[in-house]
Formats: sequence, structure tokens, C-alpha cells
Amino acid sequence: MSTDKATLGTDEPLRWFKSSYSSEEGGECVEVAVDAVAVHVRDSKQVLECGPVLRVGSAAWSALLEAV
Repeated sequence: MSTDKATLGTDEPLRWFKSSYSSEEGGECVEVAVDAVAVHVRDSKQVLECGPVLRVGSAAWSALLEAV
């Protein structure tokens, strides 16, 4: 788990979590962080390069999880 500053102007850090199915050896993993407004998703291989973060509304994230 790592932390980054939230992107919505707050000083609260985001707490990133990787799936328990992910290994410590890297590979094809995503990390997720949740705040009061959105769910943030990023590629775990892009963390050091400050890669892109997808920000999705909570309702849309719930709908995605229900659909899978």
C-alpha cells in the first residue's frame, strides 16, 4: 500500500490497495484508492513514473463491480 495526495484539493492522502490476488513480483495489477467523492484506479507498474489515474464516481464503480 502506498499513499499519494488526493487530487480534489484536500490534504488527505489517498490509501492505495492492490488486490490480494496480486503477487509481489509485479505483473498485471491495478491499485484502487477510495475517497469521499470517487474511486481512483491506477496501474501498479506506473506508480514511480506518476502514471495516469482514472477517477470514477462511486455509483459508476458500484455498477461496474455488479456487472462483472
